[in-house]
Amino acid sequence: MVDGVAQPNAEYVLEGTPSERLLTQRSLVIRDRARERFPRAPVLARTGARSYVGQQLTASDGTPIGMIFVVFRQTLERSRFVSNTLQIFAARAAAELQRQTDDQRIRQQASLLDKARDAIIVRDLEHRITFWNEGAERMYGWSREEVLGRSIATLLYQNPEDFLRATQQVMQHGVWSGEILQCDRAGRTLEAEGRWTLVRNDRGEPESVLAINADIGTRKHQEREIQRLAFFDPLTHLPNRVQLLDRVDQALAKAQRLEQGGALLFIDLDNFKTLNDTLGHDQGDELLQIVAQRLNTCVRSADTVARLGGDEFVVLVEQLSAHSDTLAEQAGAVGEKILAVLSAPYALTGYQHRSTPSIGIALFNHAPTTVGELLKQADLAMYQAKTAGRNTLRFFNPSMQHAVAERASLEADLRNALAQKEFLLHYQPQINARGAIVGVEALLRWAHPRRGMVSPGQFIPLAEETGLVLPLGHWVLHTACSVLADWQRVPALAPLTMAVNVSSRQFRDAGFVDDVAGVLAATGAPASQLKLELTESLLVEDLAATIATMAALRALGVGFSLDDFGTGYSSLAYLKRMPLGQLKIDQSFVRDLLTDPNDAAIVRTIIGLAASLGLEVIAEGVETSAQRDWLAHAGCAVYQGYFFSRPLPLDLLEQLLHDHIAAARTPSL
Repeated sequence: MVDGVAQPNAEYVLEGTPSERLLTQRSLVIRDRARERFPRAPVLARTGARSYVGQQLTASDGTPIGMIFVVFRQTLERSRFVSNTLQIFAARAAAELQRQTDDQRIRQQASLLDKARDAIIVRDLEHRITFWNEGAERMYGWSREEVLGRSIATLLYQNPEDFLRATQQVMQHGVWSGEILQCDRAGRTLEAEGRWTLVRNDRGEPESVLAINADIGTRKHQEREIQRLAFFDPLTHLPNRVQLLDRVDQALAKAQRLEQGGALLFIDLDNFKTLNDTLGHDQGDELLQIVAQRLNTCVRSADTVARLGGDEFVVLVEQLSAHSDTLAEQAGAVGEKILAVLSAPYALTGYQHRSTPSIGIALFNHAPTTVGELLKQADLAMYQAKTAGRNTLRFFNPSMQHAVAERASLEADLRNALAQKEFLLHYQPQINARGAIVGVEALLRWAHPRRGMVSPGQFIPLAEETGLVLPLGHWVLHTACSVLADWQRVPALAPLTMAVNVSSRQFRDAGFVDDVAGVLAATGAPASQLKLELTESLLVEDLAATIATMAALRALGVGFSLDDFGTGYSSLAYLKRMPLGQLKIDQSFVRDLLTDPNDAAIVRTIIGLAASLGLEVIAEGVETSAQRDWLAHAGCAVYQGYFFSRPLPLDLLEQLLHDHIAAARTPSL
């Protein structure tokens, strides 16, 4: 503005002008001779100015955002008045610039929020909606125009109690995150995961609540489906072995805490195989279903009836007397009732059938014991009932301790085995869809001089219980990594991965990360090709410590595979938080996937889950080409099992590897 006339916008070069001073100071007053002091300032020359008053424009945090100045053609007499007046204009101009900047930033942020996939909603403290992005429109079905100003409590919540509790948490703590039920425009219930934040104004007063909600219905459905398929027997709908073991563990803890007693009844149907062989599996399945129904009539709602598999059932009876005689009497009464109920005739389709059970009973009270020990005792007692002529029951007693004595003998041999170099590793190849070997799994074997080859199922749990698994696990890791390091000198073998199983006790050991790092350094094995196989039960023990250990190992470059997936307790929430690279489908699901729709459904679900989480999936226990083809069609591209190769000693494995290499190099005719 010059002499009251607005001037067009133009660039104003600060160098050599009074305004250059305003970059470093709040204000500047030149009462006279402004042109002489700043001869290079074009504005002063063009206007014939003699005096100058300038004021810096600042944001609310004091940051310079501009400047304002006035010039006069005469000497300035009332400089204080002009300066004070200009300060007022400067404050108003700065506020307007700040507002424009904030508006632009808000528009940019709103545009970004609008494009977000999640539903982003802002509501005031009266729960009225003030912002509703496109993600919210997609998730809930209402447009922005339809919801602005409406109460979110009545719009999205059929029962607002959970909403009000979550809102109270936000108001008290500033944030809330969790799962909450909502509803959409059509009235359908939505399972949502929310992250809500309290927004405060410049004075620190609560102003609104920002909510970011995601529809987790598909994820929760997958989780429930996996749990249903993994924890219940599909034929009888009873709890399966996995769930039974968990319930027994809880029952033992409760018995110790409340000083109560309980009983575990192991039930095996007499001559069930004969029924299957003569009448067929359909009749056998029908009998098992009726047995399950009858067993449920023999117990209370607090008790558990489970199917272990085949014709084996287990009944867990809780909240009995802690007095041994009374406890035995109570458990015996339940056992006699089961004997009578299961011995009654069965009306099968087209047949009248009679079946009897053999029952073993193991008692427990507040004295410490383990789930495995209790189940072994009941199993031993059941075999005593079989030996006694079937259709009867037997209690476990110390005379059945031959198995325990054998265990003690095995433990003594196990303690000497490592020093005597009786352990060795076999390696089972892992094959991709093109038939190429992409890695191996190292499997521990015990060549006992007297017992022969001892099953890992016998000695590994024993090593875990006694702590011998720590030196044994170190030996396995060091041996496997030495092989992996040797392969780096052979270009064709260098890309192979080495999978090593890690026990819970080994993983929980305070020195495990250092042990792995030390082995890698000592052997020269590439960490990126070492894959540690962990079980689901290990993952859920002390989640924070598990994640910390995995993160430390991942920082070394080590990868992870979740072994026997689908048989344990892991949830999607755990899987998302852990640096896993691979899910391994348990062989129990692969074995019958061609004939058992339930196993097939579990495998499909696991493959889909792995894909959604960006994880590789491998199937173990592949024994036929039909299983391999089914898995390939379902989306599983890596396999392991006897169809390809049994576990091999190192020399035979390397011969197999070289044969594969030679075959790959030979051109087909």
